Amino acid sequence: MKRTSKDSRCKLPDNTALKQQQLPAYQLQLSATGVLSGFFATGVFCLGVGIILILSAKSIKEIEIKYTEICGNCAKLREDATNFDKECTCSIPFYLSETMQGNVYMYYKLYGFYQNLYHYILSRSNSQLVGTDLKDVGNCAPFSKSHDGTPIAPCGAIANSIFNDTIILSYNLNSSIPIKVPMLRSGITWWTDKYVKFQNPSSINLSSAFAGTTKPPSWAKPVYELDEEDPGNNGFLNDDFIVWMRTAAFPTFKKLYRRLNRIQYFTEGLPAGNYSFNITYNFPVTRFRGEKSVVLSTLTWSGGSSLFLGLAYTVTGAVTWLASFSMMAVHLLLKDRKMLFIQQ
Repeated sequence: MKRTSKDSRCKLPDNTALKQQQLPAYQLQLSATGVLSGFFATGVFCLGVGIILILSAKSIKEIEIKYTEICGNCAKLREDATNFDKECTCSIPFYLSETMQGNVYMYYKLYGFYQNLYHYILSRSNSQLVGTDLKDVGNCAPFSKSHDGTPIAPCGAIANSIFNDTIILSYNLNSSIPIKVPMLRSGITWWTDKYVKFQNPSSINLSSAFAGTTKPPSWAKPVYELDEEDPGNNGFLNDDFIVWMRTAAFPTFKKLYRRLNRIQYFTEGLPAGNYSFNITYNFPVTRFRGEKSVVLSTLTWSGGSSLFLGLAYTVTGAVTWLASFSMMAVHLLLKDRKMLFIQQ
């Protein structure tokens, strides 16, 4: 059957500017001057920001002390899992040559600990961590249930391997009796973690809320007894627990442990002088050839002491300037050839 001209016309698009692709359009006309100016301005901006970030990172005062070898006796003791109930402590004296002014933060740093393994990251129960279902341990194997079938809370490999060293900073004022430096264990987590991703079960008594569950195998205390001094810092809302549960991307990482409480002798920060770290050694690292250290550091508006962002901006600015000079040289060369051609 033949198609009529009327049928063909019915299938044509409407005679509008949109459907006929006749809308007015603007085609950007880039001149050599405009392009080169844009490249030069971008290069100046990146170089300026990079230099500022590098200077800011360099102004941070930081001290790091590795204590795996210093506390070698404790490290050897922790290699044997049967010694889990034996306490081991060591003291590390050091001298702070410059005053750390402003807010001072204490971190623990681990070397060679891979928190980025796929199965390790998945070994947790989010419904349990928000307090909705403590018996949901389906994704937590092999740390889902105890030998008698009791659900573990918090379950999973991440929670079971929590960093559990105790680090106390002391200040030796005039070489006399050491003064314990006041440190805060609160306010070290992300706001979204503390108030969105982690919640305790709705109950007045935490111990009764966690009834029917048991602690992880590597823990000395149940989750509702993590902080004896502050009842509000127990359960899934414990700051140290929340910080550990945010897994690191690289095998060498540091996590915030404490922050300075600026009172008494420490209103301006940490004064120069003799200090010591008193460490209760619990977290084993020698079995996987890892290391541990404690870090004291100040912060600036740009963050920590890492030079990566500043160097990235600086290199980007330098490459942009190099590209600008290259394009300008090519443009001038072509312009001279064009002028020579016209004269001939």
